Amino acid sequence: MQVKIDTKERFHVITILDTKLTANMTADIENSLGIYLQNGVKSLILNLEKVEEMDLEVAERIVKLQQSFYERNASFVICAIQPKVESFLDEQQLLEIMSATPTESEAWDIVQMEEIERELLDDDEPSFKE
Repeated sequence: MQVKIDTKERFHVITILDTKLTANMTADIENSLGIYLQNGVKSLILNLEKVEEMDLEVAERIVKLQQSFYERNASFVICAIQPKVESFLDEQQLLEIMSATPTESEAWDIVQMEEIERELLDDDEPSFKE
């Protein structure tokens, strides 16, 4: 799998350069994206602007990865989904559970808003010091 990685201060943008994501790429996708949960900068934007086809196994793995990021207080936003892939994800009822935006710029905004929200929630946590 070919990717372009753009690291920002608070998140990484991973653009998949392959036009087709097949089932045999599932483990590669999980390894390539899951590693970012180990970094100091954990939030991720997955840009799918080049992807024209996606197998169901890959789509399901991306959804599971996205959920694991959110479970660990990190953002994972998918952007620039092509119409054919978007229709496929919608048919599989996966699109509705994904955090996805039409553009990378909007994905940046979502990641930044979610980070602010997490910071505010952390500040609201009561501290029980005796």
